[in-house]
Amino acid sequence: MEECIIKTPIGFTKIIGSADGICSVTILNSEETTTDIIPEVLEDCAIQLNEYFEGSRKEFQLKLDIKGTDFQKKIWKLLQNIPYSKTMSYLELAKAFGDVKAIRAVASANGKNPLWIIIPCHRVIGSDGSLTGYAGGLHRKQWLLEHESPYKQQSLF
Repeated sequence: MEECIIKTPIGFTKIIGSADGICSVTILNSEETTTDIIPEVLEDCAIQLNEYFEGSRKEFQLKLDIKGTDFQKKIWKLLQNIPYSKTMSYLELAKAFGDVKAIRAVASANGKNPLWIIIPCHRVIGSDGSLTGYAGGLHRKQWLLEHESPYKQQSLF
């Protein structure tokens, strides 16, 4: 496995993967030293994340090597169907899975997503529109949703 650390507008990000694909993208809660030379197998991921943050990429085209249970993988696949700048509630996600009674398990799988931003778990919100649960912190979830919003807040000053 290869790994690198890149800096993003909302924190340092660790990317882990191999020739089989990207298996982990996580936001770090501390300052880290960025990687000087990004391993070749991680270059596309680092480039596409930078393009996302610059606003020029809305979909990721990466080879993924996702580790998880079959249930988690099904939920993560559903998350990849949520379009850029759109949101879905946990209840809607459970309905898309086919079992509204599985809402807690769906939320748990969402929270265990190993591919931050690439599998857009930040696009899942509460049924009332609230920003609920986000491993990277609610401030980052809000930033990501505002970043993707077609309606940019104008400065008053």
